Amino acid sequence: MKFSRQLQQATLLKRYKRFLVDLRAPSGDEFTVHCANTGRMTNCADPGFTAYYSTSDNPKRKYIHSLELTQDNDGHFICVNTAVANKVSVEAIEQGRITQLQGYKTLQTEVKYGAENSRIDILLSDLENGQSSQFCYVEVKSVTLLEKQQGFFPDAETLRGQKHLRELIHIKQQGHRAVLLFAALHTGINCVKPASHIDQKYAALVKEAISHGVEIIAYRAHIDDNQVQLIEEIPFDYA
Repeated sequence: MKFSRQLQQATLLKRYKRFLVDLRAPSGDEFTVHCANTGRMTNCADPGFTAYYSTSDNPKRKYIHSLELTQDNDGHFICVNTAVANKVSVEAIEQGRITQLQGYKTLQTEVKYGAENSRIDILLSDLENGQSSQFCYVEVKSVTLLEKQQGFFPDAETLRGQKHLRELIHIKQQGHRAVLLFAALHTGINCVKPASHIDQKYAALVKEAISHGVEIIAYRAHIDDNQVQLIEEIPFDYA
């Protein structure tokens, strides 16, 4: 996924009220941008980090700038716009870079499903071998928490994430493929693991999902100020 325009660079000052971030431009001017991320963004938005932001043409927006990326003190790029994870996952599937999810003719997004009023991020169907009765439900999670050279998900207790795991288990029990795809949108992450020290119930549900046959895969991204692209599979450690 290439950014439609060249991102602008600034210094991150602080994040507050969840969706707002103050930046300082190279000129010294300070301004506020919107941040499309409801998580804690632990180790992703520290004061002094380099920030990369986009600018909207919509005159009705209160904040015309949006925070897209940050760069930590080790030089790692982090995509903090959570909407990007689904976009780059769809792109990677369509371009054949996620090998486990090839062979389907149809790809849909945000399809209603499940017993708990959910929407699946990606629904694949119409297998080329004719087995159209088996759908493939793909839930995408953005991973940006890096601690001690290890990527973790989630970065905060997630009731929504727990619900999605229950839904995937149910889908698998119905005879369809169920896949949890971790998109590591932090260039310092080379392995993904459930954050049991943050959400024990989520970590337990991951193990339960695996025991029911839910497939879990993780891919890391190439990120720079021009693009974000899932490029290669990395280990998922659930032990």
